[in-house]
This record gives sequence, C-alpha cells and structure tokens, in this order.
Amino acid sequence: MITILFLHGFFASGSCDMARQLRKSFEGRYRVLTPDLPLHPEEALDKVFSICGNEYIDLIVGNSCGSFYGQMAATDIGKPALLGNPYFKMTEFLTPRIGPQTYKARRRDGHQNFVIDQHLIDEFARMEQHQFSLSFQVRDEVWGLFGEHDTLAHFEPLFLEHFTHSFHFPGGHTPTTEEVRLYYVPLIERMLHEYMDEFELNPEE
Repeated sequence: MITILFLHGFFASGSCDMARQLRKSFEGRYRVLTPDLPLHPEEALDKVFSICGNEYIDLIVGNSCGSFYGQMAATDIGKPALLGNPYFKMTEFLTPRIGPQTYKARRRDGHQNFVIDQHLIDEFARMEQHQFSLSFQVRDEVWGLFGEHDTLAHFEPLFLEHFTHSFHFPGGHTPTTEEVRLYYVPLIERMLHEYMDEFELNPEE
C-alpha cells in the first residue's frame, strides 16, 4: 500500500487534528504514518530517517517544524515532499518562548510538558546551518503550501530559492481539518500521481 509519512509541528503530535484528518481522508486507500517526533531536533530527524529506512515511504508531508525536518529528509533520501507552512528558522520561533511549555495534542508516551531552553535553541541553530545542503537534487519534487493568513512563518521567498512549486490556501499557520481536506489532500493526490511509477499506483494493470 502507498505510504505517506506525516511530520507534525513543534507543539503538536502524531495525534493532532491534521494527522487525524489525513488518516481519515486516505483510509482504505493509502497508509498514513503519524509518529510523535522527539523534542530535540537531532533525535527527531534520526527518527524520521529510521522510519524511512524501515518503511517504504512514498511521500513525506510536513507542517511547520515538521516541514523543517521533511525538507531535510526528502532531499537526503530523494523522496517527494509537501511542506506546509515550513518554519525554516526554528531558532527565531523558539527564542521568545524560552521556559516551560505544554504540547497542544496528546502524545503517546503521556509526557505533555517540556522546556524550551538555550541548549535546545543551539541544537536547532546547528541544524539550520546545513538544512539546504542537498536541496537541488529534488528541486521540482518538493512542493510548498503556504497559508495566506499565516502570522507565524513567512518563508516562501526562502523556499523559492531552493524549490520551484509553491501553492497557497486561504488559511493560517495550522490548517483546520477542512483546509486539510480541501487543500492538502488534493495536492497530495496530485504529487503521488506525478512522481510515483504508474505501476505502483495501478498494480492491477
């Protein structure tokens, strides 16, 4: 079965509304993996690479910080990816939020509280330095989807320095379930049909 890997945002989890809507939209047709990502970026990216090594992933879909990881994973393993509202400078996001925090969606391990500190910010800073090092290998296969009312991330110009396909939807930084259904799902379908082998999409033929 075609497999999609969804990577959630920094305050979210694999059980967030967006993850649930993707699973619902593709139920019975595609398998959607929605793991909880670790707090620390190196651990999170290692987990993404581990999943991609153990599963045959056909498409990576990310949102916000998940798109930060998705870009690096897609360009490293040569997979197409849809990056929703990518937050390419996580250090800028985290710095004004130093202190105790709570995840906005329930995590499987039950640990809902965490702390943003300078050590965590420094980890993201190191990763940001080389995040686009492999981008030009999949310039056309990584697509961006940007909310027209996103008040947090404004990285479409940076995205277009490295990739060619940019799209918009009339929403904010975190899409609603209806926006996922109306805008994310059709683009995912389009990407699968454009970048996957026809035999894989139609094995009965």
